[in-house]
Amino acid sequence: INPYRGCVHGCIFCLWGDTPILMADGTTKSLHKIAVGDEIFGTVREGRYRRYRPTKVLACWSTVKEAYRITLADGTELIASGDHRFLSDRGWRFVVGAEQGPLCRPHLTVNSRLMGTGSFAARPSRDEDYERGYLCGMVRGDGSLGLYESPTAVSVETRVFSFQPAAEKWRAVRIRTAARGQVEMIQRIIAWPDNPPDGWCKGFLAGIFDAEGGTTNGSLRIATTNPVMIAFIQRCLRRLGFRSVVEQYDEARGKPIAYVRLCGGLGERLRFFQTVEPAISTKRHIVGHALKNTSIPIASIEPIGARELFDITTGTGDFIANGMVSHNCFARRTHWFLDEDGVGEWSSKIFVKVNAPELLRRELARPSWRREDVALGTATDPYQALEGKYRLTRRILEALRDFRTPVNIITRSPLICNDVDVLAGLAKRAKITVCISIATTDPHVAREIEPTVALPEHRFRTIETLTAAGIRAGVMLAPILPGLTDSRANINAVVREARAHGADFVSGIVLHLGDVTRDAFFQFLGASHPALVPRYLRMYRGKYAPDNYRAGIHEVVDAAKKQYGIQTRRYLEPEPEPAQLPLFDG
Repeated sequence: INPYRGCVHGCIFCLWGDTPILMADGTTKSLHKIAVGDEIFGTVREGRYRRYRPTKVLACWSTVKEAYRITLADGTELIASGDHRFLSDRGWRFVVGAEQGPLCRPHLTVNSRLMGTGSFAARPSRDEDYERGYLCGMVRGDGSLGLYESPTAVSVETRVFSFQPAAEKWRAVRIRTAARGQVEMIQRIIAWPDNPPDGWCKGFLAGIFDAEGGTTNGSLRIATTNPVMIAFIQRCLRRLGFRSVVEQYDEARGKPIAYVRLCGGLGERLRFFQTVEPAISTKRHIVGHALKNTSIPIASIEPIGARELFDITTGTGDFIANGMVSHNCFARRTHWFLDEDGVGEWSSKIFVKVNAPELLRRELARPSWRREDVALGTATDPYQALEGKYRLTRRILEALRDFRTPVNIITRSPLICNDVDVLAGLAKRAKITVCISIATTDPHVAREIEPTVALPEHRFRTIETLTAAGIRAGVMLAPILPGLTDSRANINAVVREARAHGADFVSGIVLHLGDVTRDAFFQFLGASHPALVPRYLRMYRGKYAPDNYRAGIHEVVDAAKKQYGIQTRRYLEPEPEPAQLPLFDG
């Protein structure tokens, strides 16, 4: 029985909902407003560098967790869970961690440097100043008018005529006004102001960039032949905190041309786009630019209590949160038989069989049912986060208890302790076994191979709780990963802790790679343990490790069980089924 199918968000990667996310068109949107299908920027590794690439949002969700405020030296603030990860100049780092103990893992500290584009800027207000500035920049830069409908009092009537025919790289221009009054109004609208406000400066820079600007060789430039235009462009840039230089070029034909070039790297270019927001989105792209030379030190990390936090799944496995590269959930589709891809794409889907308990009761009530063993959770852990809402597993256990049906449960979640009362009642009426999957006692390794699952110490305590309630429970030492969790020291440590927490048994299972998981697992190895890839390629020519390797591992497990006194406890004999009393006595 599998009441759930697919993946689940352990949701350890969570951010504050108001965090601005870099969209694929160069604008930003708050994380809590992101929707499935939105295009945003992530990064992919190409050669020596990560490079910015558009990616689609595959899933969105929220949770309530303890949160931390990360303040950077430039004033940028990020609010995230302690288990969230950011890209630092020394690799991926959790927000909080420790040098030893259960939270031993790579983590951020004061002066750690986060990688990204630099903090984002606020969008401009589209007020009348901005609109007048935009018209000035567009008209003076382009030398022609576009049809404009202003929501303000600014309004100029135009008549359509063919100003410029269409060509290979541009559309036809078809507007005109010849009325003297209208021309004078246009001249007033695009007049140079003596002391332009910030809104006008933003609109002007957006208009002149749309008209004469562009990006070449990683630099933003605006072309013009007008000295007054150059002066106003630089004046507005200074007003908004940007640096620029003027580059003169002698054209082979026509007038010499000047380019006002924005100083600074990708971060300044993005800040320009976000501050002035040009209308032509195709000019705002950063596709293919390398992630380098932009790292900002952390000034402080402080706990701020529980908050509602949000997360997304993307095609690249990351996104740009307020300028910093942020990890996201990488839940893989494992339900390929439901026409879901298990390797090439990532998903946040989980299929919930909402009527499973009712269907099960119907099956168990059939006269042909002989109380065969039932396996619960063979494809997907039956204790998903959604169990708190649907309570499917609990209701299934209640049905098995009522029909005295034996069950074997496989889980990695301490949530099973919520059903101890039902499990204890079932154990009195039928055989029951609970297998808690634990691959290692090392919390760092556990986080690496099972990032969304409870730490080993919590799972060992789960075994202790179950056995104390009279429920047969033990450790499934799985998966045993060659080169990662197969050492004698690791196996001994797991068996020793199992004995200390009252486990009734320990069994070991060596990793096998099916068609769905093989490619994804090798992607993990290539990214995290590239030196192990040749060994795995030699060992896993098929689904299973060589027989002699598996036999050797089983010998190590058996020896550890003998050393620490793990004697597999037999099932408790269930209470006999009560006989039906006769209707009449005698």
